[in-house]
Amino acid sequence: MNRIGLIVGLVAALVGSWLLWQWGFCRFYVVPGFMAVVTAKSGEILPPGQILAKPGQRGIQEQVLGEGRHFLNPWQYDYKIMPVIAIPPGKVGVVTSKVGADLPPGEFLAEAGQKGIWRGVLGPGKHRLNPFGYQIDIVDAISIPVGYVGVVTSLSGKQTTPDAFAGPGEKGVRRDVLQPGLYYVNPKELQVDLLEIGVNQVSLLGKTGGEVITKGKMASQNVAMENLQKRALAEQMEKRMDYVAQQRVQESVSDKPQLESSMMRGTARAKQAAAAAPNQQSPQPSPAKPQLPPDASHVLSLNQFVEFPSRDGFEISLDMTVEFEFLPEQIAWIYQSYGDLPAVVDKIIMPQILSVSRLKGSAYRAKDFIVGEGREKFQNDLTEALAKAIEEKHIIVHDALIRHVNVSDQILDPIQQASIAIEQDLTNKEKQNTARKQAELNTELGLVEQRRQQVAQETEKLKAEILADQEKQVAQLRAEALRQTAEIDQQTALIRADKTRKLGQAQANTVALVEGEKAKGFELKAAAFGDPAAFTLWEFANNLNKDLRVSILHAGAGTLWTDLEKATLGELGGAAVLNNKK
Repeated sequence: MNRIGLIVGLVAALVGSWLLWQWGFCRFYVVPGFMAVVTAKSGEILPPGQILAKPGQRGIQEQVLGEGRHFLNPWQYDYKIMPVIAIPPGKVGVVTSKVGADLPPGEFLAEAGQKGIWRGVLGPGKHRLNPFGYQIDIVDAISIPVGYVGVVTSLSGKQTTPDAFAGPGEKGVRRDVLQPGLYYVNPKELQVDLLEIGVNQVSLLGKTGGEVITKGKMASQNVAMENLQKRALAEQMEKRMDYVAQQRVQESVSDKPQLESSMMRGTARAKQAAAAAPNQQSPQPSPAKPQLPPDASHVLSLNQFVEFPSRDGFEISLDMTVEFEFLPEQIAWIYQSYGDLPAVVDKIIMPQILSVSRLKGSAYRAKDFIVGEGREKFQNDLTEALAKAIEEKHIIVHDALIRHVNVSDQILDPIQQASIAIEQDLTNKEKQNTARKQAELNTELGLVEQRRQQVAQETEKLKAEILADQEKQVAQLRAEALRQTAEIDQQTALIRADKTRKLGQAQANTVALVEGEKAKGFELKAAAFGDPAAFTLWEFANNLNKDLRVSILHAGAGTLWTDLEKATLGELGGAAVLNNKK
């Protein structure tokens, strides 16, 4: 018995020691929002090139421990508490894996289990990836504002054939575009360029150059989304300025006029300010994007202008505005064929404007550009020819508006003086016509006043005649009403008299009939009795009061009338006779 108790006590001591060891020395807790990176102190040595250890291997373990309570032997394992990867809304995490199999030749995007940049991205939320084996770069998601579409260019896969859209697994521009919204895509896999849909303008200001005015972005109701869209548009402008910079380099070689951004210096300052601000949202901060002024994405300057000789040899320059629009269903083809908006303006819009303006303008004289009718005809011809020339590029030209025509003073002054003289002559003639018309008007006004007075007199006369006629008609109507009233009263009296006569006659007839019937009744009753006297007695008896009582008294000897005062009731009549018999 003592031996069993000793064994039980020993087991209890061992269990208690083990619990004390686990709870007091092996236990640790990972708070929410953090993870534990575990390092094994014992096990197999890692092969060359392997960074993270599998279970049973020595080194930093690939799997991390999430929030909660954990137990690890401090002699065998060490751990380090680190924050989890937190990706805020509107961001994506681009994962670069340092572990896994090497990529095949020519590939730069990795699948699960491969080393390199993952094709998939991490969406908003918290993720537990070992920071010693994976690098997370947090970048903006693709936000497409209202009024824009996103043209998608695949950066991986087999290169597609020229002038063909990229299909699945191919590299190149895709046919389908992204509509306004928020997209979580890998910027290493897909490049998304924002292009305006709707009406844009090319505004030329004579020899001072011009500008490309794009449509403005519609404001978002969400502040975070608004900031995200601003950064997307800033990135769009940065790409366009890169194109402008390349064109300026070519301009210095070929002396060809090119686009020049009006926001170049402002954007450079924005880049410096953005680069100085640290990014606090990512363990691996991505380069900050420049913050452009609010209208930076809406205006690009041009150093080109429209100038051509007229038919009579004078130099003409135009201030004009061309409104054009990209067809939404063809915007991917336009981007694939020509590039972004500055490239389209540089390669398509401006060459056609310059060519068509020279071609059409050289057929007009300098005077035609000054006189209104000729200028309007030239504007209509220019709009029609420009729209027809650019239509095959899937670009719609809505209007080509001529705001001002710059003509040499050598021809402008004589034409203006001649036009002024003509206008002055027309003005004088119009003044004479006005004076004549004024005299005619005064005459007509006098006639109108005379006629007005005549009409007023005739009106008063008609009013008096109408009033007299109305009074006459009223008197006639009143007399007629009195006559009809008298006739009605007479007829009423006759009707009442006839009524009284008929009522009296009816009452008399009623009495005669009733009394006659009563007499007939008496006659029949008398005939029934056989003797009128008997009927009379019956009638007399029938009409007596029902409460009447008749007592017959026999007077006996003597005279009833003489002894009546002395006799009592018992002494009269039959009572006296009865008494005598006794």
